[in-house]
Amino acid sequence: MNRQTIFFRDLGSTDYNRAWEYQEALLQQNLDLKKEAREQSEQNGITVIPDTVHYLLFTEHPPVYTLGKSGLKEHVLLTEAELAEKNIGFVHTNRGGDITFHGPAQVVGYPILDLEKFSTDIGKYLRNLEEVIIMTLAEYGLKGERSAGETGVWLEPDTKGKARKLCAIGVRCSRWITMHGFALNVNTDLSYFNHIIPCGIADKKVGSMQEELGRVIPMEEVKEKIRKNFEKVFEAELVDESSLSVL
Repeated sequence: MNRQTIFFRDLGSTDYNRAWEYQEALLQQNLDLKKEAREQSEQNGITVIPDTVHYLLFTEHPPVYTLGKSGLKEHVLLTEAELAEKNIGFVHTNRGGDITFHGPAQVVGYPILDLEKFSTDIGKYLRNLEEVIIMTLAEYGLKGERSAGETGVWLEPDTKGKARKLCAIGVRCSRWITMHGFALNVNTDLSYFNHIIPCGIADKKVGSMQEELGRVIPMEEVKEKIRKNFEKVFEAELVDESSLSVL
């Protein structure tokens, strides 16, 4: 399979809904290209490969709780009035998974990929996202691991009372086009997680790179390592388009 090109865009700090709308727009563009290719294939009796475009978006969000399709509102432990008082947003989204928090000093990555040009295996895709983060954490001397039956990246997942989740993952896939993605806690204020049952898992904690390493980690440094590891795991080339004004 040819080495794929992925266009990288760092959106900076963006409102969650605005970033979601942007993802939906990129996904829809790719769905339209697939539809055109299918129609041409049917008309001409030959297989037409759609000119779908891959993207990797990075962003940080103002404080917001997001609830996935399988999530329960009861996993938010604050009333609407309390959310407003604390200036925390709440969004019911169309990704997989339960409740999580997004906020400053967290690297949020949204890959918009056509998996038909990688592998049409959503499980493999999720494991690849985990692998990117595991490799990144390893560069800081942290042993990121998977937890059986749970998506994401953890430290000491099998040690009762010590397991802590550093990276949440939740995606949506439509005709093999992906959106949503991962959120890695770098220097994140973990107190926000006290007001939810993260990912619907009550007996495991949430952690951050800062908490583990005892120092503030440069965000740009972490982003660069994630980008490099994303290229390795997905065997792709990232082309930086961050200078474009897209939002």
